[in-house]
Amino acid sequence: MANLDLEQLFNESNCNINKEKSEAERKKGCTKKAKPGLAAGGCAFDGAQTVLLPVADAAHLVHGPISCSGNSWDNRGTRSAVSQFYRIGFTTDVGENDVIFGGEKKVINACKEIKQKYNPPAIFVYSTCVTAMIGDDLDSACKKASVELGIPVIPVHSPGFVGSKNLGNKLAGRALLEHVIGTGEPIFTTPYDINLIGEYNIAGELWQVMPIFRDLGIRILSSISGDSTYKELTYAHRSKLNVVICSKALVSLAEGMKQKYDIPFIEGSFYGMRETTKTILSIAEALGDEDLIKRAKEYTRKKEEETKERLKPHISLLRGKKVLLYTGGVKSWSMVFMLEELEMEVIGTSIRKSTEKDIEKLRHAFEKNQKALIEQGGAKDIIRIMEENKGDILLAGGRNMYTAIKGRYPFLDVNQERVYPFAGYDGLVEIAKHMVNTIYSPVWKYAENSLFMESAL
Repeated sequence: MANLDLEQLFNESNCNINKEKSEAERKKGCTKKAKPGLAAGGCAFDGAQTVLLPVADAAHLVHGPISCSGNSWDNRGTRSAVSQFYRIGFTTDVGENDVIFGGEKKVINACKEIKQKYNPPAIFVYSTCVTAMIGDDLDSACKKASVELGIPVIPVHSPGFVGSKNLGNKLAGRALLEHVIGTGEPIFTTPYDINLIGEYNIAGELWQVMPIFRDLGIRILSSISGDSTYKELTYAHRSKLNVVICSKALVSLAEGMKQKYDIPFIEGSFYGMRETTKTILSIAEALGDEDLIKRAKEYTRKKEEETKERLKPHISLLRGKKVLLYTGGVKSWSMVFMLEELEMEVIGTSIRKSTEKDIEKLRHAFEKNQKALIEQGGAKDIIRIMEENKGDILLAGGRNMYTAIKGRYPFLDVNQERVYPFAGYDGLVEIAKHMVNTIYSPVWKYAENSLFMESAL
């Protein structure tokens, strides 16, 4: 990929923070570049797969060493009702001979085998560090495979060394805009067709908010990308509105669709009651239908009343409890609002893997306590913060579960591998219920006694 293309992604024209920076700062861009040895779980390749793997009926072929495919396989809690095909891992398994002689033929042969055995509607082919460095012509290989097989074979230029996970999200969005969106047509359209961009259906969160749209008569034309099919992405350009959900990196895709297809977009979040209501009302107002706006206001008012009633027994147990939120990206701020609605005290939140815009929101939220923003941290830092602030529960990813166990602190997985959905009105009740069950589990009485016995010895 040309340096010019990367610079355009680093300097998103629609980014408010970018506009507020000086000329020198803007030239540096907003996306942190990856450092050698620190790419695992946060490189551009990982970010591209995050966006595209939820295209559930397509094949996803990793052009690189088998470890690139193995280490990233099934590492997200994405759910799909249309197909389980996305959970099959495909790789060209590049070896030493391919590094010397090139691996384009392997791409074509792998695509032929996938077509013959599985017959998917499309194949996404991801470049990786090795194949990008040896100079494989992925565009040419994909074009040849597409002509031969009669199905779209889409190149995704996402070698891990070009940048962070956020940049990988943008690269995947660019691949969709250039090769997929606009290549098909829906059977029919309505005045209330919208696209959801950046809702990955982690643990089924898309399914939690779908009933809201059905109740209001709003149709999700395309979900980019969560529980989606390849076909629905091809006609996403017929939407009346794009809604970017908790994914600042994909603002570039929304901006691209605005420029190319004149589709307006708004940003929103379904984490928490207030944010869900705000997003629904913003969608209704953006669609510009007075009757829809009126119905949305009444609907959200009733849902908030019902949710508050359902939360009462949980809030009485969670009020004043201290929580450390150690996750990344948009969850670093969106879940803070959820926890505040449950009347809990957030003693810290991680800003790793967060964009500048995410961090700016947190700076405002923690205006009086900037120390609550955790840039870098490990097990020792997590335990230290919990001890110093007398924390009651740790909300983090699965890899930090053992840190919580060692420190004898209640733990709840809120990262991409989780199995419980926390979106919308129902999601707020769900996370409250799980935190109550976790904090008040009888096991902590035994853990405290065990800690007392160890100190006595």
